[in-house]
Amino acid sequence: MERIKQALDRARGEQQAPVRGRSPLAGKAMGSPQDITYTETSVVPVSAEALHNNRVVAVNEEDPAAGAYKVLRTQVLQRLRANKWNSLAISSPTGGCGKTLTAINLAISLAREVNHTVLLVDLDLRRPKVHTYFPNIPGLGISDYLLGDIELNSILINPGIERLVILPGHEAFSNSSETLSSPKMVQLVEELKNRYPSRIVLFDLPPVLSCDDVVAFAPYVDAALLVVEDHKTQKRELKRALELLDAINVLGTVLNKSTESALPHYY
Repeated sequence: MERIKQALDRARGEQQAPVRGRSPLAGKAMGSPQDITYTETSVVPVSAEALHNNRVVAVNEEDPAAGAYKVLRTQVLQRLRANKWNSLAISSPTGGCGKTLTAINLAISLAREVNHTVLLVDLDLRRPKVHTYFPNIPGLGISDYLLGDIELNSILINPGIERLVILPGHEAFSNSSETLSSPKMVQLVEELKNRYPSRIVLFDLPPVLSCDDVVAFAPYVDAALLVVEDHKTQKRELKRALELLDAINVLGTVLNKSTESALPHYY
């Protein structure tokens, strides 16, 4: 945690210009997730204050909510390791449950484990939002890769947090489910999942009941995690979402926005 704080402190005194080079994860390619040198992936440090203002709490070990994400991280890692999985879709039954912010905080918490790296991919192609939580991220995203000639390495971002890389979204897609099952997307997902043996890939997907995107993409991930909102998500909505995800391994649910005073550490 101290190393993350130091990196964020340095970032406040530096310009926000991306740093580019040769290989997206050179350190990892040399077999050490603990000491990664980003040479082709753009490094765009985000200040601790900006992250705090955007409710990205997992970087601050003193924040009680960070403890809840550590518990979630441990549970997720145990299930992934037990099944030798490395890809996880994060969704919710309906919109507004906080799935994107949960995906971001979980990704950061996972990245603090020194035995692996984490790639967070924004695949909510209808409403890409991951980039909005990280100020100053350049305006390119996965849509530019899928629809244009933009190389993937020019889109990947390290936000100044060790072992975390973000593949942001950009333009929205009207034909999102067809895009998610297209040959170019399938090839990309396989590349992201298999390029590095110690990488965990998180996919932020749309709400299950809002469209057929999650069902279309389900065959390409190992498991899924559902985020539900306290006092809002209905039992019938959760039941229907689980029915639609019958063909995928659902690890469990995350209770978000809890108002129970007995759960002071939950965000």
